[in-house]
Amino acid sequence: MQIHILKSKIHRVTVTDADLNYIGSITIDENLMDAANIVENEKVQIVNNNNGERFETYVITGERGTGTIQLNGAAARKVMKGDILIIISYAIIDASDAKTFKPTIVFPIEGTNLLK
Repeated sequence: MQIHILKSKIHRVTVTDADLNYIGSITIDENLMDAANIVENEKVQIVNNNNGERFETYVITGERGTGTIQLNGAAARKVMKGDILIIISYAIIDASDAKTFKPTIVFPIEGTNLLK
Protein backbone atom coordinates (compact mmCIF):
# COMPACT_ATOMS: atom_id res chain seq x y z
CA MET A 1 0.00 0.00 0.00
CA GLN A 2 1.15 3.55 -0.73
CA ILE A 3 0.16 6.66 1.21
CA HIS A 4 0.54 10.43 0.86
CA ILE A 5 3.00 11.85 3.37
CA LEU A 6 4.48 15.27 4.14
CA LYS A 7 7.67 15.64 2.06
CA SER A 8 8.58 19.30 2.54
CA LYS A 9 7.30 22.39 4.31
CA ILE A 10 8.32 26.04 4.25
CA HIS A 11 6.78 27.39 7.44
CA ARG A 12 5.55 30.99 7.75
CA VAL A 13 6.79 32.96 4.77
CA THR A 14 5.45 36.38 3.84
CA VAL A 15 3.84 37.09 0.47
CA THR A 16 6.04 39.63 -1.32
CA ASP A 17 3.80 40.10 -4.36
CA ALA A 18 0.70 38.85 -6.17
CA ASP A 19 0.32 39.13 -9.96
CA LEU A 20 -3.13 38.32 -11.29
CA ASN A 21 -2.03 38.77 -14.92
CA TYR A 22 0.67 36.10 -14.81
CA ILE A 23 0.38 32.41 -15.69
CA GLY A 24 -0.75 30.65 -12.49
CA SER A 25 1.81 29.40 -10.00
CA ILE A 26 3.87 30.44 -6.99
CA THR A 27 7.34 31.92 -7.44
CA ILE A 28 9.67 30.93 -4.59
CA ASP A 29 13.22 32.11 -3.87
CA GLU A 30 15.56 29.36 -5.10
CA ASN A 31 17.37 29.24 -1.74
CA LEU A 32 14.10 28.33 -0.01
CA MET A 33 13.33 25.74 -2.68
CA ASP A 34 16.74 24.10 -2.22
CA ALA A 35 16.49 24.13 1.57
CA ALA A 36 13.01 22.56 1.46
CA ASN A 37 13.86 20.04 -1.26
CA ILE A 38 11.17 21.47 -3.57
CA VAL A 39 11.78 21.50 -7.33
CA GLU A 40 10.46 23.67 -10.13
CA ASN A 41 7.01 22.61 -11.39
CA GLU A 42 6.37 20.57 -8.24
CA LYS A 43 2.78 20.64 -7.00
CA VAL A 44 2.41 22.38 -3.64
CA GLN A 45 -0.38 23.17 -1.24
CA ILE A 46 -0.57 26.75 0.01
CA VAL A 47 -2.09 27.52 3.41
CA ASN A 48 -2.83 31.20 4.07
CA ASN A 49 -2.66 31.89 7.81
CA ASN A 50 -4.34 35.28 7.36
CA ASN A 51 -7.59 34.19 5.70
CA GLY A 52 -7.70 30.37 6.00
CA GLU A 53 -7.48 29.74 2.23
CA ARG A 54 -5.98 26.41 1.14
CA PHE A 55 -5.20 25.77 -2.51
CA GLU A 56 -2.81 23.95 -4.81
CA THR A 57 -0.52 25.26 -7.53
CA TYR A 58 2.94 24.56 -8.94
CA VAL A 59 6.32 26.13 -8.25
CA ILE A 60 8.34 28.51 -10.41
CA THR A 61 11.94 29.18 -9.38
CA GLY A 62 12.49 32.71 -8.11
CA GLU A 63 15.70 34.69 -7.97
CA ARG A 64 18.09 33.25 -5.38
CA GLY A 65 18.51 35.26 -2.17
CA THR A 66 15.63 37.67 -2.78
CA GLY A 67 13.08 36.16 -0.41
CA THR A 68 10.50 36.19 -3.21
CA ILE A 69 7.15 34.57 -2.46
CA GLN A 70 4.85 35.66 -5.29
CA LEU A 71 1.46 34.20 -6.11
CA ASN A 72 0.57 34.34 -9.79
CA GLY A 73 -2.60 34.05 -11.86
CA ALA A 74 -5.87 33.08 -10.16
CA ALA A 75 -4.01 32.21 -6.94
CA ALA A 76 -3.18 35.91 -6.60
CA ARG A 77 -6.83 36.44 -5.63
CA LYS A 78 -6.39 34.21 -2.57
CA VAL A 79 -3.60 36.27 -0.95
CA MET A 80 -2.58 39.81 -0.21
CA LYS A 81 0.94 41.17 -0.03
CA GLY A 82 2.10 40.66 3.55
CA ASP A 83 0.01 37.52 4.21
CA ILE A 84 1.74 34.68 6.06
CA LEU A 85 1.80 31.34 4.21
CA ILE A 86 2.81 27.75 4.78
CA ILE A 87 3.97 25.96 1.62
CA ILE A 88 3.62 22.17 1.71
CA SER A 89 4.57 19.37 -0.67
CA TYR A 90 3.68 15.71 -0.33
CA ALA A 91 5.10 12.44 -1.60
CA ILE A 92 3.49 9.09 -2.26
CA ILE A 93 5.54 6.33 -0.66
CA ASP A 94 5.11 2.80 0.63
CA ALA A 95 3.38 2.75 4.01
CA SER A 96 6.26 0.75 5.44
CA ASP A 97 8.77 3.43 4.37
CA ALA A 98 6.57 6.18 5.83
CA LYS A 99 7.32 4.97 9.34
CA THR A 100 10.93 6.10 9.07
CA PHE A 101 10.68 8.93 6.50
CA LYS A 102 11.68 12.37 7.78
CA PRO A 103 10.23 15.40 6.00
CA THR A 104 12.27 18.54 5.31
CA ILE A 105 10.90 21.52 7.24
CA VAL A 106 12.31 25.03 6.75
CA PHE A 107 11.76 27.93 9.15
CA PRO A 108 12.83 31.14 7.37
CA ILE A 109 13.55 34.32 9.32
CA GLU A 110 10.11 35.80 9.86
CA GLY A 111 9.38 38.90 7.82
CA THR A 112 12.36 38.37 5.50
CA ASN A 113 11.77 34.94 3.91
CA LEU A 114 15.53 34.43 4.17
CA LEU A 115 17.29 31.44 5.69
CA LYS A 116 18.95 31.60 9.10
